[in-house]
Amino acid sequence: MSQTKDRAMHTAEHVLNQTMVRLLGCGRAFSTHINPGKSKCDYRLDADLTPEQARAVEDGVNAVLARRLPVTEELMPREQAERLFDLARLPPDAGQTLRIVRVGDYDACPCIGEHVANTAEIGAFRLVSHSFEGGVLRVRFRLG
Repeated sequence: MSQTKDRAMHTAEHVLNQTMVRLLGCGRAFSTHINPGKSKCDYRLDADLTPEQARAVEDGVNAVLARRLPVTEELMPREQAERLFDLARLPPDAGQTLRIVRVGDYDACPCIGEHVANTAEIGAFRLVSHSFEGGVLRVRFRLG
């Protein structure tokens, strides 16, 4: 997979996470796997998505991507970041200065991955499928 595709998929994951938080009131994905063709995110929820919710998630992500939002980063002391963000997914060796990635005014979170400079570089988001088992909703998506 090209580095550009990696960055696009990873940035789309940020937008998906914030969309899930806003639409369904769940936390950000606790597990993700970014692949060239199809990626997945796992969320803790009480039920599977209804067809209407799945459509709302896909439409919501695409609406944000269409806003052509800048993707920026800032460095923040860990102590400050701990008050603002959940740091559970960061590796233990992330250090005392953390990088916070912002997708315009839509999302902000600590992250060590690479991202596109603007959501206009991502293309269309497509929710390919979803499944639910044991309190875990798995969402699979593609770009383009």
